Amino acid sequence: MADIRPFMSIRPEKGKAAKIAALPYDVYNRKEATVEVEKNPESFLKIDRAETGYPLSVDMYDEKVYQRAHDLLWGMVEDGSFIRDQKKCYYIYELTMNGRTQTGITACASIDDYLNGVIKKHENTRAEKEADRIHHVDACNAQTGPIFLAYRSNPVINEIVEKVKVGEAEYDFTSEDGIRHRVFVISDDDKIAAISQAFENMADIYIADGHHRAASAVKVGLKRREEHPGYDGTEEFNYFLSVLFPDDQLMIMDYNRVVKDLNGYSFQSFYKEIKKRFDVTEITDQEEKRPQEKGSFTMYMEGHWFLCKFREDDLAAVADDPVKSLDVSMLQDLLLHPVLGIGDPKTDGRIDFVGGIRGMDELVRRCEEDCSVAFAMYPTSITELFSVADAGKLMPPKSTWFEPKLRSGLFIHSLE
Repeated sequence: MADIRPFMSIRPEKGKAAKIAALPYDVYNRKEATVEVEKNPESFLKIDRAETGYPLSVDMYDEKVYQRAHDLLWGMVEDGSFIRDQKKCYYIYELTMNGRTQTGITACASIDDYLNGVIKKHENTRAEKEADRIHHVDACNAQTGPIFLAYRSNPVINEIVEKVKVGEAEYDFTSEDGIRHRVFVISDDDKIAAISQAFENMADIYIADGHHRAASAVKVGLKRREEHPGYDGTEEFNYFLSVLFPDDQLMIMDYNRVVKDLNGYSFQSFYKEIKKRFDVTEITDQEEKRPQEKGSFTMYMEGHWFLCKFREDDLAAVADDPVKSLDVSMLQDLLLHPVLGIGDPKTDGRIDFVGGIRGMDELVRRCEEDCSVAFAMYPTSITELFSVADAGKLMPPKSTWFEPKLRSGLFIHSLE
């Protein structure tokens, strides 16, 4: 019984959407974010990463950074850069990347659904990373970055979405990275009621991406409840900004691994260890370097690519466990830990993670620059993600890389 409700979005004035829309705050380091804002002063990144307005000598977590985010946001509302809808609506957010389209519903999800497990998680969060966004949401009195949620595809919602998309888009622009963004407003009462009911009939909603933003939004909501002991549950602070996508439209990319050294092994002795554990064949220059099926990975080392397949007995031993049967788990348990000595990939500085969007050439570059071996993974599927979340378990770190990334600044949810 998911409570996914419409809201009165604060959003860009029609002509400014393309300039304001920005990639999520956490895809940039401080220097990159500062360069981006200097290049495009209207970018929403100046609010999501308000430290870009200060020299490096100012701590990015200083109180005045959060105050600046508040002042910039509400200043843009005052000067008309942002408008505020006067009716609660749902919003269609369509993204097209490399000819593939995914279409979500922008809405507000319930913090109680998060707390009660209707909205399911598959990642742990780190308190220090939460703290920054808690402070940001609290200071701005608004949620500025949507949480990426997923649900099992629903024919009622699909039909409404397709009908609305026949009309004229509120926003339609292509960002610098070639991704087309279209937004449509759903203000019709019958359509709103039908979408709300369709979500209410769902037992499960899943966090695809944005676990820290979700946890932070929920904690701000709980703080507001303490500050308003007479709350009745309908206040805006009981809900958080989300975009919900049907599972059959989502693409998870590979999330690859590079390791700094061979843990004392030579090339030959390490290769022997690999052959003991997996079925290995060398890949020729003409062959595809990405793994083509679940149960396999490719490895790059000293100028050579190898295809490695998990063995049947190893696959059978973990078949009933939704976490241990993930390819990333099997690589960790059969090779990274026992051979390369990486016990906890979250904290071990010898391993790094490379999003599949960067391609195989990035793995080669890293091995030529600062690493000894690279592993290219077959992407985790959305079905696997759902299975882990349904079992109440957690994915290993860096198991999923979603593309395209949702833009911040297209939808803002005020907590009042």
